[in-house]
Amino acid sequence: MRMHRDTSLLLVIDLQVGLLPVLEFGEQAVEEASWLGGVAEALDVPVWLTEQYPEGLGESAPSLLASLEAPRMWRKTHFNAHAEPGFAQALAATGCRQIVLCGAEAHICVLQTGLALCEAGYGVAWLAEATSSRRRDEASLARRRMEQAGAQVVSADMVAYEWLERCDDTRFKDIHRRFLKERASRPLVFT
Repeated sequence: MRMHRDTSLLLVIDLQVGLLPVLEFGEQAVEEASWLGGVAEALDVPVWLTEQYPEGLGESAPSLLASLEAPRMWRKTHFNAHAEPGFAQALAATGCRQIVLCGAEAHICVLQTGLALCEAGYGVAWLAEATSSRRRDEASLARRRMEQAGAQVVSADMVAYEWLERCDDTRFKDIHRRFLKERASRPLVFT
């Protein structure tokens, strides 16, 4: 499954201030989701954020919100975002059939949402460096379970370059200047 920008949507699950201090590699998850979110918006790929019970867990990470211009926000009480009232209908209405999925916690809300999306017939791409749990082993188990359900494991760079497709597109130069050229070559942890 190659990613296509005209049929993709980036879904960032619950990267909230109350969870970040306890997540293993939580800051990395926010940085990578923020980076890909910026690329997505530059390519007119919809970006959706969810917040699980924000009264208790706080809002989305400030750096994530600052990196995005117009994400669609979903407050939820279901662990599975697809089960929230109106979510499935709104997603179907976008026409997007490929969902790039990331966030926290990998083994709870991200997994349950991803499984529901697979069951509903969506192509799911698990964004490995932007998906985290309190314990790495639980994130790894969730990733394996998603792979068994049919999800593809991807990195942010993979997705960005598949969305771009070619270097002679006028958008490539702008995106290269804004997002790709200065991309840190630091090591990442893939959960």
